[in-house]
Amino acid sequence: MTNKKAFIFDLDGVIVDTARYHFLAWQKLAQQLGIEFTPEHNEHLKGVSRVRSLEIILNLGSIQASQEEKDKWLFDKNELYLSYIVDMDQSELLPGVLDVLKFLKVNNQYIALGSASKNARPILEKTDIMQYFDAVVDGNDVTNAKPDPEVFLRACQLVFVAPDDSIVFEDSLAGIQAANSARMKSIGIGDKEILHEAEFNFPDFTRINEQFLRSLIDA
Repeated sequence: MTNKKAFIFDLDGVIVDTARYHFLAWQKLAQQLGIEFTPEHNEHLKGVSRVRSLEIILNLGSIQASQEEKDKWLFDKNELYLSYIVDMDQSELLPGVLDVLKFLKVNNQYIALGSASKNARPILEKTDIMQYFDAVVDGNDVTNAKPDPEVFLRACQLVFVAPDDSIVFEDSLAGIQAANSARMKSIGIGDKEILHEAEFNFPDFTRINEQFLRSLIDA
């Protein structure tokens, strides 16, 4: 009988490159506030919540704001982001992701999403991959942002798999730290220098072969 593991995917920068749309939306908002916001600054926003992201940007500009102002800016940023993703389709999936999802599904594995995004479900629908997921946990379902492991722990609970039988694919250091603290296998997708705490590292999914996936299932 096949071992059933939980393979948990982050969304932004792992399944789809919505990270660039987040960056463009945050950058436009920052410009409106008179704050310079570069790709280097954006590294600090990876894997963290929308509220915390705004705090980081306001700190860059030494801006104090009321809760009412913050709420308006968070709304404005999300509207900008939604305008960028409205025409997304399956062509926006990052290279190799669909092959990995298909292999795991054919091999009877649980597949879950564990993302800080509050727009995860519409993105899975737009890219036509919702049917691969047995569970979706996003920013609407959790109170603690990564590196807190809540989002991954809830995902494995929903498919009734223990944390030590769960594998996480992440592109942020905060996400890798969350997976590690939950005692899950962590696989970094992206820059090995940034994701140095991951148990395994790959530049992208095209480098992950079926033999490696099989070794994760059989472990």
